[in-house]
Amino acid sequence: MRRTATGMLLVMAAIFVASSHYLHVHPAVGFVRAFAEAAMVGGLADWFAVTALFRHPLGLPIPHTAIIPENKDRIADTMAQFLRDNFLTPTVVARRMQEMNLARAVGDYLATPSDSASGGSRIRAGAAELLAEFLESLDPERLGTQVRGGLKALAERVEVAPLLGQMLDAAIADRRHLPLIDAAIRWTGITLEANEDMVRQIIHERANAIVRWTGLDERLANSVIDGLYKLLAEVLVDPAHPLRTKLDEGLVSLASDLRQDEKLRAKVEQAKRDLLDNPAVADWWLGVWERLRASLIAAARDGNGAMSGQLGQSIAELGATLQQDTRLQAQINRFARRTAVGIATRYGGQIVQLVSETVRRWDARTVTDRIEGAVGRDLQFIRMNGTLVGGLVGVTIHALDMLL
Repeated sequence: MRRTATGMLLVMAAIFVASSHYLHVHPAVGFVRAFAEAAMVGGLADWFAVTALFRHPLGLPIPHTAIIPENKDRIADTMAQFLRDNFLTPTVVARRMQEMNLARAVGDYLATPSDSASGGSRIRAGAAELLAEFLESLDPERLGTQVRGGLKALAERVEVAPLLGQMLDAAIADRRHLPLIDAAIRWTGITLEANEDMVRQIIHERANAIVRWTGLDERLANSVIDGLYKLLAEVLVDPAHPLRTKLDEGLVSLASDLRQDEKLRAKVEQAKRDLLDNPAVADWWLGVWERLRASLIAAARDGNGAMSGQLGQSIAELGATLQQDTRLQAQINRFARRTAVGIATRYGGQIVQLVSETVRRWDARTVTDRIEGAVGRDLQFIRMNGTLVGGLVGVTIHALDMLL
């Protein structure tokens, strides 16, 4: 556009020179010459005006030229003030936010089917990567120690004995303890079977020499072991067995003591503190935390893993909820509006100060190039229009001169 405007000016100059040599040929040539002459004047005047905005014409330090570079600091302050007065006032922000359904827009974005190019997929991948990087940035030992300390402090504040008593009472009332008793009986039978030789050896060592000499110790051991097997089998198959009744009575008594017996409660609390202070428990927790952290990082980085699918599904469900729940939309929009107004009120001055300081830090050439690049095409139209309008004014003046 600059070359076009300059070309028009040169064309007018050429027409002016040519028409000056042919004035005697025809009176109409005078109109052509008047048009070209006035067009040159108009084009040069507008070229000077446009150029004077951004630089000194022809490099000459003419007063009131290079207006923008010379006044960039004042322009920066004016831009900042304009931004503050017209965009970052709480009233304007609140009115603009009132017209927006931000929650519905977010819901539409999140509910997009999660193909590779969709927003939901990008958010899912970004959230998973953010989680992985966050977990990797943590100091495993330090965080594990902190979490362990928090759990320990929480456990120390909770009295375990009454809680165990209540849980045992509830289990007995609902008969949920019976499978545990059956499992304990089966475990006892399996343990006895695995240690039969040890039981025989104990009976053999406790028997006197006469019993051993007669071989009665072996028969006694067989009788004891067979009796134990029979007792365990009877207890297992007979729900009304007296031993089961004794076990139930013992559990009921234990539950009551856990809630009411101060000595037992003190022993349980001491055992809890000893367990929490045991270094082996601390090492165990650090190992558990490190394995959990590693598995979470691997799951987050696995694009086809369960975590990725769960994140995608959760994001889609959140989007659908935001699309359909008008009450939730109203709450989120109200929160967003209050947040935006609060930011404008509290940080509006800092935002416009940032704009002002940024423009101030630009050198004069940067400011000139950016503004001229933004409006330069229209500025060259001003030069072209000035050339044409000047020519028309010149023709008008020439015609009036001939008439008068």
